[in-house]
Amino acid sequence: MTPQRVTLITLGVADLDRAKAFYAALGWVPTCEMNGEVVFYQVNGMALGLFGRAALAKDQGRPDAALGTGSMTLAQNFSTEADVDQAYTSATAAGATPLKMPERVFWGGYSGYYADPDGHVWELAYNPFWPLNDDGSLTLPTD
Repeated sequence: MTPQRVTLITLGVADLDRAKAFYAALGWVPTCEMNGEVVFYQVNGMALGLFGRAALAKDQGRPDAALGTGSMTLAQNFSTEADVDQAYTSATAAGATPLKMPERVFWGGYSGYYADPDGHVWELAYNPFWPLNDDGSLTLPTD
């Protein structure tokens, strides 16, 4: 088994229905839902889950934990700057909080940031040094 992998990212959310509505407005379609407490989306060889914060803390074995947000960034890479702009516009129209408008950045690409309704930070980026596969997935170039 390859140890360097991620198969599932789960985001704790304050209101599962609100979070599902936000991601639906972005065009995300749930793959499955369990007990009205967690919903999963299939994404390019892995999954993203949305889990009520209290239920997630309980599942982690720390029911009194105050789960936070914003200390990591999820990212979507796109093939063009125009695609980044469109995704940013769609996210803010769906209720995302704008953090940084897409712009050309120091590393030679183009990116912007928003926070979803629960404060999870997403970067939208075009990286001319990392071409995307036909399915939109990313394979890092080797040195």
